[in-house]
Amino acid sequence: MEKMDVIKTLNHLYKPSAKEIKCVDVPEMNFLMVDGMGDPNTSQSFKDAIEALYPVSYTLKFMVKKGQMAIDYGGYAVGSTLVG
Repeated sequence: MEKMDVIKTLNHLYKPSAKEIKCVDVPEMNFLMVDGMGDPNTSQSFKDAIEALYPVSYTLKFMVKKGQMAIDYGGYAVGSTLVG
């Protein structure tokens, strides 16, 4: 099984320099996301969307890991926090 650490591989995107401004080319990637409006700290719809998003992302992660592609992405970033 191939192990892939996206944060290390694309370090310049996940941990940019705080000392200089740079233009970067972001490769084409697929993401799961929640779209909405309002304060995520108080919005019930945001809470509901995140509760639905997490099991979908977790399931997809293990489908890729156990499937034909057999890639272990390890943890994944939510904002700047590593999860899983």
